[in-house]
Amino acid sequence: MSNADKILSKNDVAVLVEKWKQAGDEVVFTNGCFDILHLGHVDYLEKAKQLGSRLVVGLNTDASVKRLKGADRPLNNEYARARMLSALSCTDAVILFDEPTPLELITDIKPDVLVKGSDYTIDTIIGADIVIEHGGSVKTIDLVNGYSTTGIIDKIKSQLNK
Repeated sequence: MSNADKILSKNDVAVLVEKWKQAGDEVVFTNGCFDILHLGHVDYLEKAKQLGSRLVVGLNTDASVKRLKGADRPLNNEYARARMLSALSCTDAVILFDEPTPLELITDIKPDVLVKGSDYTIDTIIGADIVIEHGGSVKTIDLVNGYSTTGIIDKIKSQLNK
């Protein structure tokens, strides 16, 4: 499977996740914009993968990122962001979603483990109730201090204004 083949449709990811589960794999799901891939993202995704055997990453579409982050975002289009995520060895599948939250994906996939950064609490994680209802778990991962896409953008802007 080439890295680009890890970018799947909603139907294909549901079929693949079911196949993995039947094979005894524990499926981990997380999501985000992943606009400028940085150390914080890589650390987070590697730690998420360690919580199971397969990692599915829900990726906000360009339109979704604009709604969440503003008209100037994303800096990288959804295909570029999906390809970068798919190239990571810790990532087993990438699925684009346009909805305001990944709730529909979580409902369809029913991951064994749902993961978000420690800037969330379990009671604020979308889909936590569904995962727990189906016998799964919800985890948070500590973020790497000093690494955020917004922080990187601000640093670049400040350097350009000197």
